[in-house]
Amino acid sequence: MPTAEQHGFRPHTDGPVVPVQTRSERFRSVNVDDFAQVTGREHEWKLSPVATFADLTGGELDGSRLEIEATDAAGVEVSWIDRGDTRIGRAGIPEERAAANAWSSFDEALLIAVTGEDEKVVAVTRSGLGATPRAAHTIIEAAPNSRGLVVLRGIGDARLSENVEIIVGEGALLTVVALQEWNDDAVHLASHFARLDRDAFLKHIVVSLGGKVVRVNPSTHLAEQGSDIEALGLYFADAGQHLEQQVFVHHDAPHTRSRVTYKGALQGQGARTVWIGDVLIGNAAVGTDSYEQNRNLVLTDGTRADSVPNLEIETGDIAGAGHASATGRFDDEQLFYLMARGIREDEARRLVVRGFLLEIVQKIGSPDLEERLTAAIESELLGS
Repeated sequence: MPTAEQHGFRPHTDGPVVPVQTRSERFRSVNVDDFAQVTGREHEWKLSPVATFADLTGGELDGSRLEIEATDAAGVEVSWIDRGDTRIGRAGIPEERAAANAWSSFDEALLIAVTGEDEKVVAVTRSGLGATPRAAHTIIEAAPNSRGLVVLRGIGDARLSENVEIIVGEGALLTVVALQEWNDDAVHLASHFARLDRDAFLKHIVVSLGGKVVRVNPSTHLAEQGSDIEALGLYFADAGQHLEQQVFVHHDAPHTRSRVTYKGALQGQGARTVWIGDVLIGNAAVGTDSYEQNRNLVLTDGTRADSVPNLEIETGDIAGAGHASATGRFDDEQLFYLMARGIREDEARRLVVRGFLLEIVQKIGSPDLEERLTAAIESELLGS
């Protein structure tokens, strides 16, 4: 039977149990049976529509290989490895039941290995998953001093719970783009775990456009001195769509840096977004430089955006730390400026939203992908 800690509580010094208050205190396990059944009252699930994916948190999952299509790139090897491989679990382990269910269920892990100091791009597309509840595990490993951009894309129908581990070796520069373009009824729960070695840099970008419920939670461990994470996110929620991100950055070594910027737009009755940003600066992380922000643009009535930044600091010897959150409607001055120059109101609104979101798109570093995402955002704005 799960303990109080496994239910999201911890013993207090005087005896009684109290709710876990910080991400650093959460229970972790790779075994689904170590977690209590999800009710929706837990801290990690209280803003999620848990009834819509009960099969992924508590049911049996198909852990066989997913159907994938990978582009060829010199210096990138895509293969399947046994679940007993020593790299599995190196970047992190689950702290909630859906991720643990996927971890307990997968047969083999997909390995994307990046080597070589030249720039390269590889895209891995998952499709044809159907309506069967599935589990998956992916490892993206960047060798020391390597360079690369990896796009992990989901299309079509899916009911998928997965874990993605990202291992960034010493001095490596890696960009990972998680692109959710699922069909309208798809459900996708994902936990991303990243570990960065000395002087490693990771640009992690979450782009969520398709799917009924999409929940991508990236967790980054800045484990060695000089490691650096730029965590970016872009999401566009339409009517009845739930898009969620719970971001965690753990500064655990001296002179590490993090920048977290997530931007989203909402339009249509019942459109819902959730962003929770947790930053922990540990007592060994002297010289930390950290900042996180979330911005949401509300386009119509009937939407809801939850935005919760959290900052936990255990040392006073830091370079800087801060957070910001804002949710609002159009800037009337921007609209007036554009309309005064002969631009129709509907086109002016699209220009404002496009400019708001393209700040994230333009940081990807792949002109072809940036162009395709710009077109996808335009389609969202037009309602197609």
